[in-house]
Formats: sequence, structure tokens, C-alpha cells
Amino acid sequence: MALRIEDYALIGDLQTSALVGTDGSVDWLCLPRFDSGACFAALLGDHENGHWRLAPADAGPTCTCRSYVDGSLVLETFWETPSGAVKVTDFMPQRDRAPDLMRIVEGISGSVDMVGELRLRFDYGRVVPWVRRVDGHRVAVAGPDSMWLRSEPEVKTYGKGLSTCSEFTVRKGERVSFVLTWHPSHEPRPRQVDPGKALAGSLADWREWSGRCTYRGPHRDAVLRSLITLKALTHQPTGGIVAAPTTSLPEGIGGVRNWDYRFCWLRDSTLTLGALLSAGYQKEAVAWRDWLLRAVAGDPADLQIMYGLGGERRIPETELPWLAGFEDSVPVRIGNAAVDQLQLDVYGEVIDSLHVARAAGMPTKKHAWSLQQALLDFLESNWRRPDQGLWEVRGPRRHFVHSKVMAWVAADRAVRLLESGAEHSGDLDAWRRMRDEVHREVCEKGYDAERGTFTQYYGSAELDAATLLIPRFGFLPADDPRVVGTVDAVRRDLGHHGLVRRYSTDGVTVDGLPGSEGTFLACSFWLADALHRIGRERAAHELFERLLALRNDVGLLAEEYDPVSGRQLGNFPQAFSHIGLIGTALALGGEETAG
Repeated sequence: MALRIEDYALIGDLQTSALVGTDGSVDWLCLPRFDSGACFAALLGDHENGHWRLAPADAGPTCTCRSYVDGSLVLETFWETPSGAVKVTDFMPQRDRAPDLMRIVEGISGSVDMVGELRLRFDYGRVVPWVRRVDGHRVAVAGPDSMWLRSEPEVKTYGKGLSTCSEFTVRKGERVSFVLTWHPSHEPRPRQVDPGKALAGSLADWREWSGRCTYRGPHRDAVLRSLITLKALTHQPTGGIVAAPTTSLPEGIGGVRNWDYRFCWLRDSTLTLGALLSAGYQKEAVAWRDWLLRAVAGDPADLQIMYGLGGERRIPETELPWLAGFEDSVPVRIGNAAVDQLQLDVYGEVIDSLHVARAAGMPTKKHAWSLQQALLDFLESNWRRPDQGLWEVRGPRRHFVHSKVMAWVAADRAVRLLESGAEHSGDLDAWRRMRDEVHREVCEKGYDAERGTFTQYYGSAELDAATLLIPRFGFLPADDPRVVGTVDAVRRDLGHHGLVRRYSTDGVTVDGLPGSEGTFLACSFWLADALHRIGRERAAHELFERLLALRNDVGLLAEEYDPVSGRQLGNFPQAFSHIGLIGTALALGGEETAG
């Protein structure tokens, strides 16, 4: 039985991650980084493209139940069989040098016969490695990649159909461990790690981190799980946070809107910083701020909408024709051509992020203000240009309202800083003029007075859920009739079974691609937040509770949701969705996110 997107759970070591299905199969794992080639790619093809299943021999298609150990990213999957019960614990300890994927099988009751099948396929399921035995290990090598499988001596492994199989029995109180380790094939074998000690260390690390969460309001468990997910999507060496650990999970089943999200988007920066700071995670916020400053350094005209984990700028897009796609959703893509788009809103997002950082008392960087001045100087001369907008439309450039609002944000934050008496220099008069001119133009050209709503772009009849952010960024107060009208219009015209699409996908789509997509979860959280701001508390809380109910059994959200089929869609888990959950939970609980 094919698994749905929400049938997966996430494990990771803060440099990469894996997806584990309810059937006990690891179907996605990129090594050594989030954006590296996958050695398990069954998620986007079939088991021939690489997976590692570990389950009872007589198990059904899914486990009995599963959950994370409280406050951690350690996954426990339980199976009840006619002969007994068993637990499989999956985790990736924070790495010393080499990344490890560990699976510990523990007998709960009776006696359970277990089977395992490890099928390694490097380069996104394309390359079959050469496998041999070395000192009791199974070693798989192909080009630059090498994987070592270590198991208990009593577990016999054998080759079958270009896979490594295992069969063993576990009884009550017994434990059987497996360790799969990657390292460059030209380097010596990595140091062996004891799985029991690694599990204890991993749990201690996560519990210490979770214990730092300062949020004690309603829905704390949901907020903490979303914070843990954000932490899991962080590349610890650089501080960058990927939008999602996957590529090409479809926004519509069988469709072509399949993008690679294993990169760091500037659009997420302000909301990410606010979420981390509001929950007490200043260290992570500082790391993200510092990543941001490194990534955007250089000519302001060359500012990109996204970067690699270390701030890399080249992210060429390529299709992988040997992968059939998730439920035949093709093409499968790696890289992202949207990196070359002009999206003027990112200038506002960068400057607003640094404003949030200052307001929260984060340690300042000497060069940060000079960088902001350069960005503002560029934006002052270029904000009138059309662009591709927040949603990265692959079509003609437009005067997107959200892009103009974020240009206003950039000027507003600079003006507020200088007016506060901070020891910074700048052209205050010019930035005031820019702020006023942008505001005036947006209200004249981006607002449809007849319908009482802001539109997607100048002269358009289409709406855009991004306009729900207007009061959050302070462009207009929440009680302004234009804000209230926009919230009502978006809710009415972009609403779909009570949730929200980011823009209209009826007929010919805004980005020129065929097919439709699901409701956008971050936008639905924005609607709940906007309803709260305009005083419609009951509607806001009802929507938020419904969104919480869309999380899978371990509290994870993808990018989108199809309310008709009742399925999650898009890359998974999605940072933007979890950031939205955190922000709305704090707002409804009487706390604003930082900034």
C-alpha cells in the first residue's frame, strides 16, 4: 500500500534528516547534508530507488502506533502481532564526525520474528553500490559514497536481489541494534558509536534543548513540536534553516508543481526570527541572523531569494527522469530555478529581520548597518520595478502588492531606527519620502475600492493571501476598513472548505503551469492571525483548532492540504507551516512574536 505524505515522520542530526514511514521503511535520506544526493529515494519512486524497511515478518501494511519521545526527535514505532509486541526506535544522533542512522529493536512482550531489507541506491536512487563484508560489517561503495551497516553478531545478513536482508527473532526484554554510517569512500572507516549510549545522549541533548522553551501558554505541546521541527531543519554548522528536507513532493497529486525546498529562503527570515526569539531560543536566532548576514553580503543588486545551506548562490535546477515521482507526480527536480527571479520583497524581509534582532537585544554586528544602507539605497532606486513576487510565479513580472508593502517595511524600519536616536547615520529624509510614496502608491493602485480589498498586483482582479500580513507588518492598523475588507475578501474568494489558497488556481494558473494545488497552510494560519487582529476571536480560534487537527499523528505539517481528499500536499515537513503555527498560537494566547 502506497504511503501518503502524512504517513512519514522526521528524524535528523541537525545536518540532514530522514523520513520514516508507518510501514517501518526509511524512504528518504540525503547524505551528508540536506541538499546532498539521496541514498534512499523510494519516496519519489519505488523501493528499487532505495529504502530500509525493518518490521515484524507478519506485520500488516502499517504499524500499530508511533510517537516521538517527549521533547525529542527520537521516534518510537510500536507493532503488535499475534505472537508478541515490539518497538523500533529510530534516531540520528548529533554527529561527531560521520552521520549515523540508528535503529534499535526492543521486545515488549512475547516473541516476534523480524525482517529487514536494506536497499542502498546512491545519487537519488540511480547508482547501485558494490557491497562486501569487512570485519563483520556490510560495506557499500559507489564513487564518492560509502555506507557501513553494523548489527548485532546474532543477526545474520545476506544478499538478495541487490539488497541486504536480515531475519531475526526478538523476545521480551531483548534489544537488537543496527547502525548505518556514511562517510567519504576515500577516507578510513569512521569510529564506531555504541547505539545505546548514542540514544541516551540524543535524548539528553533534545530534552535539554526543549527545556529552554519559555512558552507556557495554550497549545504548548503543539508549539514545542513545531519548534523541534524548526530545530531539526537547521543546518547546525552554518545556522541556515531549510524550507523543507524534501524535494518534489507535489502540490497537487499527479501534477507538475514539484519543487526542491532543501534551501534557505529569505522570505522566511523575519517570521523565523520572531518565532525563535519569542520562545526563548536566542542562540538559534543569532545563528540564523548571522547566516543571513553572510548570505546576503555583496552587491545589493545580486540579492537572491534563496541560498544554499552555507550561503551558496548557484542552485541550478535539473530534472531526474529515472524517478517516477510521488504517485506519478513528475518531473522530479533538484535545484531551484526560482533562485534567479527578481523578488523585491526580500529586501524588506532582510531589513525587517535585522530590526527584529535589534529590538530583541541580540548582539549587533558592526557591518550590519552598512549592509542595510546599501540594500536601502538599491531599493530606493528599484522599488518601482515589477517583479515575480512572494510566490515565485514563473510568468511575467508584475507590480505585486506584497512586494511593495515590503519595500515600505524596509524604509519604515530604517526611519524608525534613526528616529529612535540610535547611533546610526543615513538619509532620513530620503527614506521618509520613499516610505510615504510607497504607501500612497499601494493604497491608490493596489486597492480595489469597489470591492473593498487589496489585490494581488496593480490593476488585477485577483487576490493574494499575502495581503493578510498587512496589519502584522504595520502597513495599516488592524481596524482600518481596508484591512477588514481584505480579510473578508480573502476568506470569501480564496477560501476552500474553510481553509485558504494563496492565490486563485482556477483555469489558467498565475504561474502558467497546469493543474491545481491545495490550500496553503501558512496562509490559513495567517487568516487565523488576521481574524484575531480584527477582533473576530471565535472565528480565529475555530480556524486555529481546525489547523491543529490537520497535523499528522506525530505533529507534522506539509506545505499544503487538500480538504477534499483529506491529504497533506507539498514538501514535508514545511518550516513555513510550522512557523505559522507558532506565530498564531502565540498571538491567540495573548503573546506577540518578537518584533
